[in-house]
Amino acid sequence: MNYFKIWLAGARYSLVRTMMFRGDFFIWSLVELLWMGVNLLLVAVIYQHTPSIAGWTQYQMVMLVGTGMLVQRLLMGFFWTNLFELGRNVRSGAFDFFLSQPGHPLFMASTRKLDPDGLANSFVALGVVIFAANKLNLHPSVLDMIGYTLVIFAGLAIHYSILVLTMSLSFWLTSTSGIEGTYFALTEFSRLPKGAFHGLARLVFVWILPLVVVSNTPAEILFSGFKLSWALGLVGIAIIWLSVAIFVFNRGLKRYASASS
Repeated sequence: MNYFKIWLAGARYSLVRTMMFRGDFFIWSLVELLWMGVNLLLVAVIYQHTPSIAGWTQYQMVMLVGTGMLVQRLLMGFFWTNLFELGRNVRSGAFDFFLSQPGHPLFMASTRKLDPDGLANSFVALGVVIFAANKLNLHPSVLDMIGYTLVIFAGLAIHYSILVLTMSLSFWLTSTSGIEGTYFALTEFSRLPKGAFHGLARLVFVWILPLVVVSNTPAEILFSGFKLSWALGLVGIAIIWLSVAIFVFNRGLKRYASASS
C-alpha cells in the first residue's frame, strides 16, 4: 500500500502538470494518433496487393497491429519517459534524488511520472482491436478476454524489463543514446506475424527477444481461443526477464558514484 500511495502521488503530480501545459498534451496526443493511423494505413495498402501475410488476413493483421500499439502505448504512458531519463540522471548525478526517496530506486526512477497522452491513445489502440474483432465476427468469451488482458500485462512487463536492461547499461557506459534508438527500432518488429520470421530472425525476435510473441500471443487468443499453455508461457517469460532486469539494475546501482564524486 505504501508503494501504491507513492505511485498515486506521482500520478496526481503528472496530471496536474499536464493540465498546466494542455497544448503540449493535445499536440503529442495528436502526433501519436497520426503515427498509429499511418501504421493502419500501411496495412490497408499492403492488403490491396495480397490476401494474406504469413497466413494472416487483413483484419487479423489489424488486430495484431492494434494489440502491439496497445502494449506500446501502455509502456509509453507508464514507464517510457522515466526510463529514458535514467541514463541522463546517472551521468549528471541527478540519480541521487531517487536514492533519497522512500522506496526501491528502480520503482522510484521508473514510476515517477505518467505520460497521459500515451495512456489516452491506449484507448484508441483498444478501439482498433475491438473494430478488428467486429470485422472478424469474433465473440470472445469472458475467459478469452481475461486471458487477453493477462498476456497484455505480461507483454508490458517484458517490454519494461528489456527497457530497464537497456537503460541500466548507463551505469557502465558513458552514453546509451545509440542503444535507446536501437530498442525503439526493434519494437517495430512486434507488429509482424511470427510466421513471417525464419532462421536467424526467428531465433532473435521470437525466442531470444520475445518482442514478436508479446503482440502475437494476445491477438491469437482472441481469434483462436484462450490456451493456458500460451498464457503461462508468456507469464513465465515475463517473470524471467523481470528478474534479470532487476538483478542487472541492482548490480549497476553498486557502481553508481553519485554527484558528490
